[in-house]
Amino acid sequence: MFAIQKHTLANGLRILHTKDTSTQMVALNILYQVGAKDEDPDKTGFAHLFEHLMFGGSCNIPDYDGPLENAGGNNNAWTSNDFTNFYLTVPAQNIETGFWLESDRMLELAFSEESLKVQKQVVCEEFKENNLNEPYGDISLLFRPLAYKSHPYQWSAIGKELSHIENATLEDVKEFFYKWYAPNNAILAVVGNVEFEEVVRLAEKWFGPIERRNVPVRNLPKEPLQTEPRFLEVERDVPSDCLVKGYHICDYFDPDYYTFDLISDLLANGKSSRLKQELIMRTPSFSEVDAYISGNIDCGLFYLTGKPLPGISLEESDRLITAELNKLLDEPIPEHELEKVKNIFESNTLFSRMSYLNNASAIARAEMTGQAEDIFSEIDKYRAITDTDVKRVIRKYLHPNNCSTLYYRAKKKSK
Repeated sequence: MFAIQKHTLANGLRILHTKDTSTQMVALNILYQVGAKDEDPDKTGFAHLFEHLMFGGSCNIPDYDGPLENAGGNNNAWTSNDFTNFYLTVPAQNIETGFWLESDRMLELAFSEESLKVQKQVVCEEFKENNLNEPYGDISLLFRPLAYKSHPYQWSAIGKELSHIENATLEDVKEFFYKWYAPNNAILAVVGNVEFEEVVRLAEKWFGPIERRNVPVRNLPKEPLQTEPRFLEVERDVPSDCLVKGYHICDYFDPDYYTFDLISDLLANGKSSRLKQELIMRTPSFSEVDAYISGNIDCGLFYLTGKPLPGISLEESDRLITAELNKLLDEPIPEHELEKVKNIFESNTLFSRMSYLNNASAIARAEMTGQAEDIFSEIDKYRAITDTDVKRVIRKYLHPNNCSTLYYRAKKKSK
């Protein structure tokens, strides 16, 4: 456990700080509370487009990467349905470079038709490469609108379709920026070999002059309860069939969230997990099999996926994978098996906290969903889960009427 100190600027920017003397580096992680779910349904992919535009220069700094590299730093970012996260690392003595760079692009981007054209091309190529030309790449484009009928989780961060980015105008992106990229819609976490007082001083100096913006209050449509199975079948030019099943689950704030995480670990975390032992090792039926949660803040999905071996139909693979899920409901889970997955979760969590950069992103996200200190209770929440909890959650959520299923068939090769 480490100390987390906090400060909020007059403009609403929340500052988190943790000192780590084991490194001579500092991480600045800035989380903007805007993701794909905040987009207009007819203008999707904008949050991801902004992940790229934010590196295209700001009003006073035409080149973001050059000054940071000269200071010995590096950076990256990612976009989710729920938020957009940017981070940089820099030697502690050059920390002010990070504050200078991040504050200027929060203030205003260097909006230009040329910059927009370049980044649109980059994002469109990424869409084509990962979702249109990559084998199995369109699964998300197919599955999300099957599972979601109202909530904007209907589309992923890349967007619904290519035309939404292709048709984006400079006015569109300016509107999106000033709507969401604001100090009162951001959390800055600073972790590394730097004092709290210095972090506050630099934050006040560089971010303090930025004015608050009128950030909309989220009012997203709720997803109606699914009352019957949903099914979609497609055929594609891919090496093998693929099965995807998704069940609606609770939101991140529900105590059962960690139970779904544990169930996915029981089924598919490691070679000794149930799906891999039974369906790959003992009775080979799949070349790949997995179980995982989507990790969303609003009500997400619990996924079961697999690629059956030749000779195993999608119908049979569906039956096999569902049977393994139902065993958790029908049979007592041995205590040693529960303890094993709990130990793995604790080990992975504690290992991740050895990284100053991981800690910066973890406390920023925890502050967004509650309090930064919530990260210290994650292990206890996971360890408290019982066999009774697992069975109750499966009975409540992981049943056929709450499931969407995709049969992704490989085209048969002509002789």
